Amino acid sequence: MRRPTEVDAENSIMDTTAEADFVVVSNRLPVDRSGDDEWRRSPGGLVAALEPMIQSTGGAWVGWPGQPGIEVEPFEFDGMRLVPVTLSTDDVELFYEGFSNDTIWPLYHDVISPPAYHREWWDAYVRVNERFARAAAAVAAPDATVWVHDYQLQLVPRLLRELRPDVVIGYFHHIPFPAYGIYAQLPWRTQVLEGLLGADVIGFQRVADAGNFARAVRRRLGFETKAGSIRVPTADGGVRTAIAKAYPISIDAAAYDELARRPDVQARAREIRESLGDPKTVLFGVDRLDYTKGIGHRLKAYGELLREHRLDVTDVTLVQVASPSRERVAAYMQLRDEIELTVGRINGDHDTVGHTAIRYLHHAYPREEMVALYLAADVMLVTALRDGMNLVAKEYVASRIDGWGVLVLSEFTGAADELTQAVRVNPHDIDGLKDAIVTAIDMPVTEQRRRMRALRRRVRDHDVADWSRSFLHDLTAVREARDSDGTDGTEDAEGTEDTRA
Repeated sequence: MRRPTEVDAENSIMDTTAEADFVVVSNRLPVDRSGDDEWRRSPGGLVAALEPMIQSTGGAWVGWPGQPGIEVEPFEFDGMRLVPVTLSTDDVELFYEGFSNDTIWPLYHDVISPPAYHREWWDAYVRVNERFARAAAAVAAPDATVWVHDYQLQLVPRLLRELRPDVVIGYFHHIPFPAYGIYAQLPWRTQVLEGLLGADVIGFQRVADAGNFARAVRRRLGFETKAGSIRVPTADGGVRTAIAKAYPISIDAAAYDELARRPDVQARAREIRESLGDPKTVLFGVDRLDYTKGIGHRLKAYGELLREHRLDVTDVTLVQVASPSRERVAAYMQLRDEIELTVGRINGDHDTVGHTAIRYLHHAYPREEMVALYLAADVMLVTALRDGMNLVAKEYVASRIDGWGVLVLSEFTGAADELTQAVRVNPHDIDGLKDAIVTAIDMPVTEQRRRMRALRRRVRDHDVADWSRSFLHDLTAVREARDSDGTDGTEDAEGTEDTRA
């Protein structure tokens, strides 16, 4: 296939004539290509969170189809209008693998891995963000609502505002936003802040993340911030108000509950336990293979418990699912080698003919299989070193229809702010993590049920519908304010304070 140019991509986008009143913009479309004209729903927390909403609104979703160089016309899939954005092989290398995942990702996760700063990566990031902004501008109806997602597209809100000042723009940041002392390392820190401030509503997972963003705006740009509102100067000398606050993302809890009640899924859970030798306790971890997830810390704690004979391989098995992730990035290749070496060493030291210490699975699984694994697991281990939310913790809780099971949860996840009945851990404290695992294994069923009842109530009452409703409520308030006074939401610099948000 001919390698497309940027002009090709832009022309393909601008030929799109259908307009949508609601537009979602994310790096990836919610589908993967499985053939020339065949698509399948893609896994991942963002897709699971947004798919029900985009289906119910009849809106459009703008994103990359997941393969470099392919040109695809807009199409319908499962009740959604999808608008593909073409990325070349160079775009994927420089914008996605480079700036997004080797600069922003490690920087925003507290420099767990050293970020790299390359000007050619930044140039590609700007270029691709411009392309996404044009795509959104082309498909959005007059006065539409556009919801931009995540760290790959931090410049899109401002670029889109310049192209389409009529639309209301939301942006949601799915990963942490770091403290200013860390954020300030970014050479393009000012441009990124200005890009994000193009949105009317800027959402974060945690209150702390929203606070970090507001402090960065004050220190770097000198804008006034107060109680989640930021006064942003406009090009015409006025001022508009942007909202920046926490909207913790969640899952479609009812869907997981429904799957967990299916007889075939429950039968599969029993098969899983039998295939493991039907141990007394199944520990479970499921993560993308990423250095932020604390997989190595988890394995170290578990290995020491076996070595110290606090756990016995005939009684306890750890199932670790590590789905492939960013396999062309050097840090991820090194991480995979380290994890697999550790698993091999622990298994070599502790396996018996009939029992395996760790069942390691380097695969991605469909949702039905994941729910069966959640049902088979007595203890869920979430030991992330830094995580915006961690939807796996909520998926486990939503799947535990039997009302028992224990969630061991890192305090450095956004989920820890909400799931307060979990056994909280600092994954850097290996001794504390070991004690938490033993506590979870030995926890009386009555206490398990008490904790799980509260956890399930929280996940059920604050599901993905509640998350989207809360965010869109604030976007709607911005639109109503504009409609009520016939302006674009700005005020004169000398005027009274804008309190409409």
